[in-house]
Amino acid sequence: MARRAKTGFDRYFDERMQDSKFAEDYIQAREEIDSIDALIRSLDSARERAGMTKADLARKVHAKPEIVRRLLTSADGNPTMSTVLKLAAALGCSLQLVPRDVGRRVLHREAARTGRARREPR
Repeated sequence: MARRAKTGFDRYFDERMQDSKFAEDYIQAREEIDSIDALIRSLDSARERAGMTKADLARKVHAKPEIVRRLLTSADGNPTMSTVLKLAAALGCSLQLVPRDVGRRVLHREAARTGRARREPR
């Protein structure tokens, strides 16, 4: 597969990544976003395995269907911890903290299983 030509943004981004403070902030933000994405994908996968629609899940936690739909289908959702815990409990799941290196292996394994590549910093 041929590599695509670098855009102006690509060149600008590469230049900015040379600044160690920018690179550090970018990597930290990227890891936070990736962690949230992985959590949301896991909730949605659990919902699918349970054979529930988003509306079913919303009813089960006494939430408006659009809240659950927006959370599980769009990138602009930033759920409260309370909402995440309610959804997880309704799906028979619990949340736990894992060391970062274990979490990264899980993210890569999940990406390989679902065919969704995890975006890495350039």
